Amino acid sequence: MKNCLECGEKIIGREDKKFCSDGCRNAYNNKINKDSTNLMRNINNKLRKNYRILCELNVEGKSKATKSKLLSKGFDFDYFTSILHTKTGNTYHFLYDQGYMILENEYYMLVKKDH
Repeated sequence: MKNCLECGEKIIGREDKKFCSDGCRNAYNNKINKDSTNLMRNINNKLRKNYRILCELNVEGKSKATKSKLLSKGFDFDYFTSILHTKTGNTYHFLYDQGYMILENEYYMLVKKDH
């Protein structure tokens, strides 16, 4: 007999079952996958906010925005998920599939990666 990883109750059913119910399985996975610290939670919230701002301003997949427009919406340039250096020497900062590149006069090119 095996016991549920969440509540410790005996498991009835298939040999490879790990949980006694869907509720216990969900509770166990929620505990494992939650942001473990305030630092992680705050960073993830900033990344999500930045991503939402880029999605809102870049509906067409390619557009321009001013630095002041991004900042007025609460964009934080310190938080992004990756950097792409192109062969032509351009540098894009990405939040998942939404990215931006610095242009002249405080303008930014907003782009969306194709998957």
